[in-house]
Amino acid sequence: EVTYIAPPFFHALAFATLALALSMGSRIVTRRRFSPEDFLASLAEQRVSTAVVVPAMLQRSYELGDEVVRSHDTSALRIVFCAGSQLPGPTATKTLDLFGDVLYVLYGSTEVAFASISVPADHRAAPASVGKVTLGTVVRLLDDEGREVPRGRPGRIFVSNGIEFGGYTDGVTKEVIDGAMSSGDIGHFDAEGRLFIDGRDDEMIVSGGENVFPQEVEELLMARDDVAEVAVIGVDDDDFGQRLAAYVVPIAGAIPSAEQIRTHVKQNLARYKVPRDVHFIDELPRNATGKIVKRELADRPR
Repeated sequence: EVTYIAPPFFHALAFATLALALSMGSRIVTRRRFSPEDFLASLAEQRVSTAVVVPAMLQRSYELGDEVVRSHDTSALRIVFCAGSQLPGPTATKTLDLFGDVLYVLYGSTEVAFASISVPADHRAAPASVGKVTLGTVVRLLDDEGREVPRGRPGRIFVSNGIEFGGYTDGVTKEVIDGAMSSGDIGHFDAEGRLFIDGRDDEMIVSGGENVFPQEVEELLMARDDVAEVAVIGVDDDDFGQRLAAYVVPIAGAIPSAEQIRTHVKQNLARYKVPRDVHFIDELPRNATGKIVKRELADRPR
């Protein structure tokens, strides 16, 4: 077995998979800094069987183009294990198309450890799913009053598995209801019991009295051929309280217009979900573990 671990080792995902891989006698391949070119080359040259990544690393690799990805021999690859942030549905589909049925996505957080895991069949049926609840874990979806929400309806995600964290160093902890701890996310279950993450509960945008989860808009725009990445945030608005602002990273060589972006959303979602501000940027701000830092977008002049 050969395991390529791409995230930094101060990240729980990298540290945990390192310990697991070493305990199973796997050879480890890692780098000081992630490079999509090196990642693809290593999959082929090192005959990597398991690749541990965060979503941004897959997205950066696919920006090189399908032909570049397919030019590398990845026939030894059996598992692409992804966690750390939400994997967009289009990126999940692209992974299956390029590497085959090898994608496994773990959903959890530092506070609640893990909650669910998806397998390739989940992503074939529902690309944006984070799979089904893991053995020994209970996931409850609750409304603002702490009541269970019906299947198919979004609710705050609470997790109980016996390995939740004890609290932050300042003494603060996450909300706990009946022994289950908040993950900080909003999600829903489908009829098959698959969990979907609709967004962070602190990222919900209230525009003109309507609730908008930015992830829905982001997923829609990510499916466009001319969009590499996108982040949607709420900005202050005198008339509506907040309005949607989309920060779009175009695919190399593509020149989409703001009106094309708005029209695409208008044709597929409710009008109140259409971003009134559209900004084209070279890259999204990220932290060391690859997560988008939306507060930096909010601080930019508009």
